[in-house]
Amino acid sequence: MFFDDERSNRLRPQILTELVGQYLNDAERARLYGLPETTRIRERAKIINPERLRLGEHCWIGEGAVLDASGGLTVGEHTSIGVNTLVFTHSSWLANMMLENHTGSDLIERKPVSIGKGCFIGSLVVIMPGVTIGDFAVVQPNSVVAKDVPERCLVAGNPARVFQRYDEEYIRAEAARVRAENAGD
Repeated sequence: MFFDDERSNRLRPQILTELVGQYLNDAERARLYGLPETTRIRERAKIINPERLRLGEHCWIGEGAVLDASGGLTVGEHTSIGVNTLVFTHSSWLANMMLENHTGSDLIERKPVSIGKGCFIGSLVVIMPGVTIGDFAVVQPNSVVAKDVPERCLVAGNPARVFQRYDEEYIRAEAARVRAENAGD
């Protein structure tokens, strides 16, 4: 019933980890994936090549997110990655065009992705290989990030572009506003 070849034997532990992970809570799932214990990783999130993922403390990974770390993926502390977001660090487009889309193809291109600390990556975002997202950036839902994002800005759209830049004073004022509103509840 099961294949006994190199690829199957390499993939089977990952498949079983994902299956078992569906029955765990966030903290148990983080431990199963070898992530920091402060990580909250929701159901159906998938990590491709978790050994190439560097994740900071206090990160949140939403339901159904796919983190492809095959080309190297770094996520800074206190960063959230939204529901059903896709982070790609590889592309096989050229392997497809050359009819060489097979395991181990030398036409699969891998480029690392870096997401800074204190970032908010909305739901249904697509991040393409080779992108760097600066610290304290916000990526609005349904955006496609195909090029680098500067720190302390809000980007949105397809392709994502900068809509707002903000400084520390703006963030502190917004934090004070939200805390005051929440205290009134």
